[in-house]
Amino acid sequence: MNDGDGVQRRRLTRTEAKARTRQQLLDAAARTFAQKGYGGASVEEIAESAGYSTGALYSNFASKEQLFLELMSARASRRITAVAEILEGEDAGDPIEALARLMERTADRNQDTDLMALRAEFWLYAVRNPDAMEALVAQRRDQVDGLTGVISTAMERWGAPADVSATELATVVLAMFQGLVRQRRIDPARVSGDLFAQSLRWLFAGLGATGPEPPERAR
Repeated sequence: MNDGDGVQRRRLTRTEAKARTRQQLLDAAARTFAQKGYGGASVEEIAESAGYSTGALYSNFASKEQLFLELMSARASRRITAVAEILEGEDAGDPIEALARLMERTADRNQDTDLMALRAEFWLYAVRNPDAMEALVAQRRDQVDGLTGVISTAMERWGAPADVSATELATVVLAMFQGLVRQRRIDPARVSGDLFAQSLRWLFAGLGATGPEPPERAR
């Protein structure tokens, strides 16, 4: 092994260590926020829970706001990835039914229930703090941007009119998903996965779409 290989290995080790530190801080933040809420959780408690100093926390995250928003973004990104896999899967069957099942799982997971409460708490905080609201707006736009590509694929597959904005439709789908998840947690008897599936069908029918095409099979 030459000296260049050794330097590269050390660089990779530092990168991996930094990524591990960030993830441990995010995991600790999720636990601490769930226990104490956004307002009650301090950066000192989060750092201590993760086994790091506050200096280590601030070397990875500029503020408690950034830490919280990155935690929310990571969860949202995983959900968008799951939606993409459903809509683009060759063996998805009826993708709308699969999305309905995803909505049910999301609404019924205890961990996601805690995060939904935290999201609402942070929104109230952001209403009174313009800098936090600006960060929240940026994060929400990132979510919509991430979903827009997925929605564009669905629109092409389902025959939606070309003049419909994929970004606007992604905004509506995201709002509908989050709203129905919240309603299911309040009154699960009234909000079944079937309702979410039907809502998506109403939405695409209103656009004049022809409906989901069955996945193509190899001949």
